[in-house]
Amino acid sequence: MVRMARVLVEAVVVLHFAFLAFIALGGFLAWRWRGVIYAHLVAGVWAILSVTIDLTCPLTVLENDLRGLAGMPLLETGFIDHYIDGVWYPQSATTLVQLVLGAIVLVSWAGFYAGGRAARRLSRC
Repeated sequence: MVRMARVLVEAVVVLHFAFLAFIALGGFLAWRWRGVIYAHLVAGVWAILSVTIDLTCPLTVLENDLRGLAGMPLLETGFIDHYIDGVWYPQSATTLVQLVLGAIVLVSWAGFYAGGRAARRLSRC
């Protein structure tokens, strides 16, 4: 049971990183697969709300539950605070990183919009 819980902790961590990557880059996937934009909008709203009103992520709760079953120490902070802030960049750069990621998302959405307009223009020809 403990071994399986450890494997599941690692799987949840991988899933969490994948979700964060989708938040950052999912808008670019929508350039190719247009329906992805709806999932990306939901993920983007979640990201904004979790940062602005400090929502607890269900994946973090799940990871902590599994860590408890595995006899591992619980995360004292959220996923981003534990694995990313101060690890991938200095904690003092958090606001800058958030702004850069927001700009990346806005560029992806602008490209999605422009691609849709171009496709409509071509279909009228």
